[in-house]
Amino acid sequence: MIGTIGFLIRICAVLGTALAAAHAAPMGPDEARHLLLRTSFAAPSAEVKALAVLSRTEAVERLLGQARTEPTTRPPAELDHWTPRSQLRAMSEQERREWLRQTNLQGQELRTWWFGEMLATSSPFTERMTLFWHNHFVSSLQKVRPARLIYRQNLLLRSHALGNFRQMLHAISRDPAMIIYLDNAFNRKGQPNENFAREVMELFTLGEGNYSEHDIKEAARAFTGWGIDGETGEFRFRPAWHDEGVKTVLGRSGAFGGAEVLDILLEEPQTAELIVRKLWREYVSPVPDPREVERIAAEFRRSDYDIRVPVRALLASNAFYAKANRASLVKSPVELLVGTLRQFEFRVADPFPFVVMSRQLGQDLMAPPNVKGWPGGEHWINAGTLLTRKQILERLFRVVEPPAAAMMAVSAERSVNANPANPNAGRFRRAMQEVRFDPGAWAAKAKDDGALKVTNLLLPAPPVHPVPGERDTLALVRHLTLDPVYQLK
Repeated sequence: MIGTIGFLIRICAVLGTALAAAHAAPMGPDEARHLLLRTSFAAPSAEVKALAVLSRTEAVERLLGQARTEPTTRPPAELDHWTPRSQLRAMSEQERREWLRQTNLQGQELRTWWFGEMLATSSPFTERMTLFWHNHFVSSLQKVRPARLIYRQNLLLRSHALGNFRQMLHAISRDPAMIIYLDNAFNRKGQPNENFAREVMELFTLGEGNYSEHDIKEAARAFTGWGIDGETGEFRFRPAWHDEGVKTVLGRSGAFGGAEVLDILLEEPQTAELIVRKLWREYVSPVPDPREVERIAAEFRRSDYDIRVPVRALLASNAFYAKANRASLVKSPVELLVGTLRQFEFRVADPFPFVVMSRQLGQDLMAPPNVKGWPGGEHWINAGTLLTRKQILERLFRVVEPPAAAMMAVSAERSVNANPANPNAGRFRRAMQEVRFDPGAWAAKAKDDGALKVTNLLLPAPPVHPVPGERDTLALVRHLTLDPVYQLK
């Protein structure tokens, strides 16, 4: 028996040494491409080459070391504007209609700005994580009218994207856009509104089945008095509206305020597990490994919710690089469009058309369909959206031919709005006519970097359709980007 135990110990030691060696060895171009495609929208050949000489752990640390907490591009100036509530109340009906029109335009400019930031940033991983948290802590321009509030929430999510989840949860709970979106501005003593309390438990922390209706009612009382100042747009706590009585949440009793309730939720292991499961589905595969989720979630909690802890664990794991998990995730519309433009180094002066295209494909930035966000995964693909995806890609690679670019712009303009008087239609046409792709320059860079063949660089798995030989670069690119595997990551 002792001999058997000793043998097993030696086997485990050998396996542990082998795994450690695998993590310390250079990852190679194939794993580098996979890491970039999952974390950075695209996998440019030069970046693949740079990461290929690093180990898995070193590559992840490089991505984390490059992460930003602020955007690289300047937002539209109008996002600094705030209309006080008293001024709104004093407006005539015509003035209010004009205010709504300007507000909608600001929302359009906000979406365009963020899309441009995703194209221009030196830290695409930051934007990927900001997009992830935007779909976790959902708010929408359709309900939160002032674009300034959604813009500031976007800055908040970016600043915490790879920071601390505890701090982010506390900050987002006081965020004016979130307060409006989940109706906490109407939550007051004697008339508690349960929307925020319900969603903070169901969607932000514990997940369904890990709380009771009584917990929601008691937590709602704790968040009474949390609102915004209509004159400034800032968070405001109104003590007179706050219920100071004793509440019982998840079996704990006290005269809790909102901050104390959030800390109670963070002490529950289900919170860390929910976040790790979502990160797994975002970066690894559609079906999380329960044991690994529990293990990584425990580390997450021990770190006091340092987001980099589960990110490191997932991106350096064997599951992340497993062949079975390659090409197992569907690119979202934003990932498809931003990734294509970044991968092929398109010149884009005005990203507005791609905001419209993303909306057509089912992902309207800053306006998820409901409080649960975009369901993602296979929901991105159906007969209609797959056809539209292919049409967009097919037309996009015609921009090297000016007449075809003009045809694409006119065709796409019709889809923006059938009304020729719509100013967005003209903007769409002009912007598309300025989009450019240089296949010769791109091919030369890819050849010089030489990390992977073009097919392996662009596709996460073998193509569905055979690749004909003797094709020029542009023809090959068109063929590969229209292959169904290009829709995967």
